Amino acid sequence: MLTVLAFVVALGLLIAVHEYGHYRVAVACGVKVLRFSVGFGRPLLRWKPKHQRPGQDTEFVLGAFPIGGYVRMLDEREGTVPPEEAHLAFNNRPLRHRAAIVAAGPLANLLLAVLLYSVVNWIGVQEPEPVLASPVAGSIAERAGLRGGEWVRQGGLAGGDSDPVRSFESLRWLLTRGALDGHDVRLTVASSRDGVGRDVTLPLESMDASEADARLFQRIGIVAPWTEPLIGDILPKSPASRAGLQNGDRVLKVDTVAIVDGHQLRQLIRASLRGQAPVAMLWQIERKGSRLELTVEPEVKREGDLSVGRIGAYVGAAPAMTTVRLGLADGLWKGLVRTWEVSMLTVRMMGRMLIGEVSLKNLSGPLTIADYAGRSASLGITPYLLFLALISVSLGVLNLLPLPVLDGGHLMYYLWEGVTGRGISEIWMERLQRGGVALLLMMMSVALFNDVTRLFG
Repeated sequence: MLTVLAFVVALGLLIAVHEYGHYRVAVACGVKVLRFSVGFGRPLLRWKPKHQRPGQDTEFVLGAFPIGGYVRMLDEREGTVPPEEAHLAFNNRPLRHRAAIVAAGPLANLLLAVLLYSVVNWIGVQEPEPVLASPVAGSIAERAGLRGGEWVRQGGLAGGDSDPVRSFESLRWLLTRGALDGHDVRLTVASSRDGVGRDVTLPLESMDASEADARLFQRIGIVAPWTEPLIGDILPKSPASRAGLQNGDRVLKVDTVAIVDGHQLRQLIRASLRGQAPVAMLWQIERKGSRLELTVEPEVKREGDLSVGRIGAYVGAAPAMTTVRLGLADGLWKGLVRTWEVSMLTVRMMGRMLIGEVSLKNLSGPLTIADYAGRSASLGITPYLLFLALISVSLGVLNLLPLPVLDGGHLMYYLWEGVTGRGISEIWMERLQRGGVALLLMMMSVALFNDVTRLFG
């Protein structure tokens, strides 16, 4: 129920903001707006404000199916217009007015994203501290000299400025940008919070980042923040229980390998198989100031096509958290920067999908969006606001694409009109619309297929 409610609220808000952008600029440009609708189908709610601007008589509608919306304006191409209202028709407005009205919807979504990111910056968010877990064996991070336990002080893309890294999530965003944009990432790390820093370069420029998923961070080698190698809740009759492990035990060594953090310990447990058979390991632990040695033999579990070792206990403590909160001006600026970065990354990803450099598996549809909406809402207001901001950016950028059925397609028509002095012919308009609908339906089909594969595959 929470998933459905979170999805409907998100969809309704983003559509309302998008259509309000069209509506507000249309009114400001002197175009008569006949109807402002959020949703399609049978109206659930309709009303007309008593006080409207001169020349306006807009009906506001809430439709039964909140899967879109529209702003219907007076237009001689869509019906008879009384001569005394011809100057209020959309088609009779100057080119700059028509372009502004069309562009206002996507821009409203981008402005909403700036506001949402800014609000998150102002109220603050709890995120893991930027301390690195042990890198994945053979990964880019390990080859660069990272060993785990390092504090990340600053970071940036090669050739650009370095900024303070305030949390592990900030680091993940930096790594995502570097991998998908094809730029090396420079980090300044230290062995402790107040230790002497050293510079490390992660050569991400040459890596083939075709998909933005968990495997991307596996290849980079930075997948989780540092956690203490502690044993948590233990299931009865599990390998951990049979070995004599207790809640709160600190693992110091597994066989001859010194344990740095919880992530390293989890990886060793998962890999403790020889073929399909588990391999017993000698653990050295610390319990209430005393050191003990225990033999732990994991059990084999299936994860998709893989067999992995499990001990039936929570491995690794929760990461240390920090509150990331910014002031009014800094929060607004960071909100603007994040919106720009996400927008540019989205455009580049779409472009690389078009030429085949990035997998179409990155496309998401309504099922995945609804699932993420429910998950983020269950975690609290801040994750839900971040989800809304991301979807708002995506909606704004998508609508600016030069597809005939989208706002960006109409802006291309106006660009043609501005350059040639004449509009697109009706015949070409119809052909382009058909092609745009076909392409959009194809994209939606791929996105829906990806949704089903992710959720049920």
